[in-house]
Amino acid sequence: MGILAFEHTDIQHLWLEEEISFANSLSDLLALGMEAQERRRVEESLRVEQKKSERLLLNVLPPEIAERLKSLQFKTHKNPLHLKTSGTIVADSFDEVTVLFADIVNFTEYAAAISASALVNILNEIFSEFDYFVEQYDLEKIKTVGDSYMVVGGLPVPSNDHAEAIAEMALQMQSSIKKFKREDGSQFSLRIGIHTGQAIAGVIGTKKFIYDLWGDTVNVASRMESYGIADCIQVTEATYQLLKDKYHFEQRGMINIKGKGEMTTYLLKGRV
Repeated sequence: MGILAFEHTDIQHLWLEEEISFANSLSDLLALGMEAQERRRVEESLRVEQKKSERLLLNVLPPEIAERLKSLQFKTHKNPLHLKTSGTIVADSFDEVTVLFADIVNFTEYAAAISASALVNILNEIFSEFDYFVEQYDLEKIKTVGDSYMVVGGLPVPSNDHAEAIAEMALQMQSSIKKFKREDGSQFSLRIGIHTGQAIAGVIGTKKFIYDLWGDTVNVASRMESYGIADCIQVTEATYQLLKDKYHFEQRGMINIKGKGEMTTYLLKGRV
């Protein structure tokens, strides 16, 4: 509530109808001005909060996917963090992507011997370094699970150099991991697996949703890592065929992969 007071300098003066009408009009005008000012303040506050929400959304989803989700949901939801994905699935099929899995060798035993804060700090340092490579080579980080790191090239925007970009990141990862030391001074080592093929990527669920990847290509890439060798980058025949003219490889030979049988694999050594 606001109060607007008027006073005549002449005590004997009586208020005329025109003066009363003017006072009412002036009160209404001032009230409208205050309402407009308050509305602008509220709108600006909402814009600030929306920008914060959008930045948070873009931190967990690729920009292209975030925009698609927002376009689907903003008809009923103003805040992009309040996306209700029930009945709305954002997914795409990709003919060819390259998937990388990396795992820190013997990290479980190491984690059992250090404090929780030291464990989180060293993982944060290592994975932050990997995140920088993701940005550098225009790749898409999918997730980390424990000491495992998953990244993919060729989506959400298809590209022709996805295998090469993943190869460069893998070599950078193997080089950078050497600068991190355990408490006893020994170096960490990585086991990396890579495979190229079809995949489906998208966002599903209603809580804590992430941009995820599905398909046999993901499974094979994971197997390349788990059946790999410490300090080595193991790739499948499909990835090798895309990179053989630009990189040095060592044929590892046939290995028996769970769920896939015998597969010919190669160890990526470096650029030609």
